[in-house]
Amino acid sequence: MHKLPTHELVYRRIREMILFGEFAPGQAVTIQGLVAELGAGMTPVREAIRRLTAEGALEFRGNRRVSLPEITLAQLDEISHARQAIEPHLARLAARNVRPKDIDALRQIDDALNLAIARGDVMGYLKHNCRFHTTLYQHADARILMQITNSLWLKVGPSLRVVCGRYGTANLPDMHDEALDGMRQKDPDAVARAIAEDIHQGHEQIRLSLREPEMSETD
Repeated sequence: MHKLPTHELVYRRIREMILFGEFAPGQAVTIQGLVAELGAGMTPVREAIRRLTAEGALEFRGNRRVSLPEITLAQLDEISHARQAIEPHLARLAARNVRPKDIDALRQIDDALNLAIARGDVMGYLKHNCRFHTTLYQHADARILMQITNSLWLKVGPSLRVVCGRYGTANLPDMHDEALDGMRQKDPDAVARAIAEDIHQGHEQIRLSLREPEMSETD
C-alpha cells in the first residue's frame, strides 16, 4: 500500500479538524500550536496552512496566526446557493451509476450516522454525514464539481458543529433514507430532491444559530 508523504498527512489531519469543527469559527490558530498538537514539523504544517488558506478554509491574521472565517448570514446564503446548484446535480449523476452493492455501502454509513444521532455523538454524526455525501458524490465521476463541493463543506463544517453543540444531533434530521429509496427505485431526480432538502434543512439550522446573537441583542 502506498504511504502518503508527511505533508499530505498533516494537510488531511488539519483539514479534518476544520471540517468536523475541532476549531470554532473565528478561532485563532498558531503554527507553533499545530506543530505541538500534531507532533509534526514546521514545514509540513506551514504547507498545510498555505493550502487551506488558498481553499478559503483559513485566513491569515499576521504574526504567524491564522483563524477560521466566521460566516455571516449573507455568506451562508451564497454557500447555500452554490451547494444547491452543485450537490443535487452530483447526486443525480451518481444515482445513474450506483450499483446495489454501492447502495448497501451507503446504507451502512447511514446506519452508523443514525446510531451517532441516537447516542448524541456530535463528532460521529459529522463524520458519517460527510462520508455519506462524499461517498455518494464520488459515483458521479465529476472531479471539478467535487473539488468545489469539498471547498464549500470546509466553509460550512465549523458552523454545523456549533449547531450540533447548541441544539444536539437530534435536531438535525436528514433526508438520507429518501435518497436511498430513490437510488433503489432508479429515480435520479428523487435522489437529487432528497439531497437538496437535506442541504436546506442543515442550512436552516445554521441560519437560526447565526440569528440568535442578533435576536439576543434586541431583547
